[in-house]
Amino acid sequence: MDFSHSATAADYLRRVSDFVRTEIEPVEPEYHRALYAGDTPWTVLPIVEELKAKAREQGLWNLFLPDTEHGAGLSNAEYAPLAEQMGRSHLAPEIFNCNAPDTGNAEVLVQYGTPEQQEQWLAPLLRGEIRSAFSMTEPGVASSDATNMEATAIVKGDEIVLNGRKWWSTGVGHPNCRFAIFMGLTDPEADRHRRHSMVLVPMDADGVKVERMLSVFGHRDEPYGHGEVSFTDVRLPLSSVIAGPGRGFEIAQGRLGPGRIHHCMRLIGLAERSLELACRRATERVAFGKPLANLGGNRERIAKARIGINQARLLVLHTAWLLDTKGLAGARSEVSQIKVAVPNMALEVIDMAIQLHGGAGLSDDFPLAAAYSGARSLRLADGPDEVHMNLVAKIELAAYRND
Repeated sequence: MDFSHSATAADYLRRVSDFVRTEIEPVEPEYHRALYAGDTPWTVLPIVEELKAKAREQGLWNLFLPDTEHGAGLSNAEYAPLAEQMGRSHLAPEIFNCNAPDTGNAEVLVQYGTPEQQEQWLAPLLRGEIRSAFSMTEPGVASSDATNMEATAIVKGDEIVLNGRKWWSTGVGHPNCRFAIFMGLTDPEADRHRRHSMVLVPMDADGVKVERMLSVFGHRDEPYGHGEVSFTDVRLPLSSVIAGPGRGFEIAQGRLGPGRIHHCMRLIGLAERSLELACRRATERVAFGKPLANLGGNRERIAKARIGINQARLLVLHTAWLLDTKGLAGARSEVSQIKVAVPNMALEVIDMAIQLHGGAGLSDDFPLAAAYSGARSLRLADGPDEVHMNLVAKIELAAYRND
């Protein structure tokens, strides 16, 4: 197992890192001030399009896709360090056209989409002209068990008809969000892994309504957001179904392996930036005649943060290597392990950084409160800790079965 970077990956890593630090991080404070100073924060500021154009000109675009036709042709292990650098900034993923849920939706369309679906939705998504959303979780049921889903996607002749209510549909607040991938129950009598379908839904289709935008600890993640969306007798041609009726679970599993690598590495980048802020505050701020670093147990907390970040990074890189070499079947436990380990690590690091910043850490003067909000949500997004730990334990115990 060798985590050293190939020449291609090392070049991308250097250029992405430089772009984040010299082009994106310096404009973040003004970006956020301008975003909330206007009539609505649900907008795309000119600086975003300017940075996107600059990143694309430099070839720093669609880096997450492993095929050279659509992306940079990087493996999961090669892309992971790039995702870490992007995770340092709330803005960076979109600037490189590597933001969720567009990355997962693009992967689905590359792997399962028809040529027509790819032309209509994938091509403009990869050009950065539109954004997308993913609609799976429902407010009325425990959505960690997908067999509970009540929203339906029923085939009627040459149409599929959608009904139901989804929430935490990430990305629906973006003004350029043009479609959502909807997961619904098609055949309740089928095998539990063949009951659901994924459907491409234009956001302007009759019967689609964004009921409200949701907040996490008061943060609404503008201009992307997470919304509650109703689907009322939404009638679409059968060609809107991805890969055919009943294949929703199959698609979901293929989508989540690389996606969890991306999420976790971005979180590691966020933890790194939080630790940097903590160290700067601890050495520059003085209380009781001493730098904060020399008070209480702050040195030990900083040391534990460094150890935790490094441990988490190695676990994710190992998982990325397994995905590349053995596929999802050979990395199921590890994919769930990182999904539990990394958000919890990031929360500890961010919380430590907030504590060192005092009241300022709770404010919008620093990115820490928003960072905490985002990291906490990822203990639930893509499956709660409990679901992943159950899978890890199930795989671990399988070798000790007596039957």
